[in-house]
Amino acid sequence: MATLIDQVTSQLDDNALAQLSRQLGIDESTTRQAVPAALTALLGGLSQNAAKPEGAQQLAGALSRDHDGSILDDLAGYFGNSQQTGLGGGILGHVFGNRQPDVANKVGRASGLDAGTAGKLLMMLAPLVLGALSRRQQGQAGQGQTGGFDPGILSDILGGERRQIEQKQPQSGGLLNSILDRDGDGNIMDDLAGMAGDFLGGGRK
Repeated sequence: MATLIDQVTSQLDDNALAQLSRQLGIDESTTRQAVPAALTALLGGLSQNAAKPEGAQQLAGALSRDHDGSILDDLAGYFGNSQQTGLGGGILGHVFGNRQPDVANKVGRASGLDAGTAGKLLMMLAPLVLGALSRRQQGQAGQGQTGGFDPGILSDILGGERRQIEQKQPQSGGLLNSILDRDGDGNIMDDLAGMAGDFLGGGRK
C-alpha cells in the first residue's frame, strides 16, 4: 500500500506545485525536493502523538470536525488561496507544540530552505496530511462505519506509516522519532535528505 506521503505527492501536479512555489517564493525544483522532508516531519509528529490514547482521541476528533479528505481534490485551488493555507498553523501547534521552530529548522536544513520558508511549507502541508489520513481511515474502516473516526485505527495507520517509511530507508532507523528528538542526533539531516531523494526518484503522478 502506498504511504500517506506517496498519496499526497501523487496529487501534486505541475499546476499545484507552481501555486505552492509562488506562495513560498522559491523555484519549483526546490519545492519538489522539500515537500517529502516536510511530510516526513508531519507524519513523525502525528505518529508520536497518536501513540498515546489521548493524542489519538484528539486526532480523531479533529478529523471528524474539520477534515474529510476533499482538500486533496483541488490542491492548486488550495495553494492559491492564502486564507486557506494559513489554517495549518493551528495544526502545527497541536502536532509539535513549542518544538515547532526546531522542526522547521531541521526540515529547512535537510531541504535547503531557510527556517521561515520551511515553517511555512509545514503549515501549508499540514491540512493535506490530515486529509490523506482521513481518507485512509475511512477506507480501512470500511462501509460498515456509520460515522466518526476510530482512535485505534488512526494509531494503527500512523504506526504502519512509520514502518513503511523506515523500510524504504532502512539506514534512517528511528527517523520519525529522531526528528522530534530534543537534542538531535547529528545524522538526521542526511537521513531526511536521502529520504526526500528516494520519494522524488519514484516520480510524480
